[in-house]
Amino acid sequence: MRKVRLSEFSSRMSPADVSYPLADALGTTNVSLNYYELDEGDSTSFGYHAHESQEEVFYVQAGTVTFRTEEESVPVRSGELARFAPGEYKHAVNEHADRAIVLAVGAPREAGETTILRYCEECEAETTQTIELADDRESIVARCENCGGETGRFTDE
Repeated sequence: MRKVRLSEFSSRMSPADVSYPLADALGTTNVSLNYYELDEGDSTSFGYHAHESQEEVFYVQAGTVTFRTEEESVPVRSGELARFAPGEYKHAVNEHADRAIVLAVGAPREAGETTILRYCEECEAETTQTIELADDRESIVARCENCGGETGRFTDE
């Protein structure tokens, strides 16, 4: 058995106020596990995305998170869970003033090819994105694959 405390983790750079990757600390081999605390406007991911090989389950422990899906936007409230099949697009955002706490479980641990879509002002459309560490190593940058323009910048603050 492995036991960890959330207070032992340092948050990683992400679109969430707090983001802890738990799989390595717990030594999981077949499942990915991430903990998030989201302020208003925060997200669990860098954009509207789908994992080729991984299904995901999100448990909302506190607050409400709105999941954009291919059909609609769906609020998932405290005590509720949402499941997404491999290849199914989603984007989870806290659209409320109350802080949201979310636990995300993905299997298998390796997600396979991940496609991320974000709106690019230069292209005036939602486009595929690359996610990269900025040259100064102080932030993560989302870039449009079509024009190379920056569509988002994320820090650990």
